[in-house]
Amino acid sequence: MFLKGKTALITGSTSGIGLAYAKAFAAEGAAVMINGFGEADAIEAERAKLAETSGANALYDAADMTKPDQIVAMVERCHAELGGPDIVVNNAGIQHVAPIDDFPPEKWDAIIAINLSSAWHMMRAAIPHMKARGWGRIITTASAHSMVASPNKSAYVAAKHGVVGITKTVALEVATHGITANCISPGYVWTPLVENQIPDTMKTRGLTREQVINDVLLDAQPTKEFVQPEEVAALAVFLCRDEAKSITGTNLPVDGGWTAA
Repeated sequence: MFLKGKTALITGSTSGIGLAYAKAFAAEGAAVMINGFGEADAIEAERAKLAETSGANALYDAADMTKPDQIVAMVERCHAELGGPDIVVNNAGIQHVAPIDDFPPEKWDAIIAINLSSAWHMMRAAIPHMKARGWGRIITTASAHSMVASPNKSAYVAAKHGVVGITKTVALEVATHGITANCISPGYVWTPLVENQIPDTMKTRGLTREQVINDVLLDAQPTKEFVQPEEVAALAVFLCRDEAKSITGTNLPVDGGWTAA
């Protein structure tokens, strides 16, 4: 349990990739703070399991990632009640699929706020605590769409390209403080975010559900398999090891070969 004594704060972590991150950090002994939306009873059940797994404390915070003041308050609560945060994972994200001339401006604003701006606010609030301890790991879930584009995803692609730029810049700024900053860019992972975009894609492209899965989602991944959340989380855990201290400012794909071409 090499993360015993460390604290991890993961946004968008009540399900999907975010919850996989939380479980992986807890398995290495880290105290964790999870965040996101969902049924209160289900969230409490996951929180209790995380505490049992880690042997440390686990908390839930309902901060809204569109509200900078709530993001800052969550970081400060984490520091006060758990310590750290030593590890910050920017994972919260939403999606909307539509051509740009039919893309609702409010959807653009929400995607930029949650997928891009929230990561900036998290880093800004957490880095002083990391500097004080001389150690930190910032990990942001980007996407294969941080490197390549797909039609009908203008806001998402813009946001994911943006977080890579922020991450590179921050990595340079904190390089002498024992802090690393990296992006992990999964291909299609079977999560609620992916499942929920299927109806919009069916409507936009006039396809069946099976056609969207096989001919759109998995078409770009040479493995023809969805990435598993646990694979993404395992890479995040490695980035927290001392052996990974020279890996910073990078964007690491976990995409079944999607961006190899």
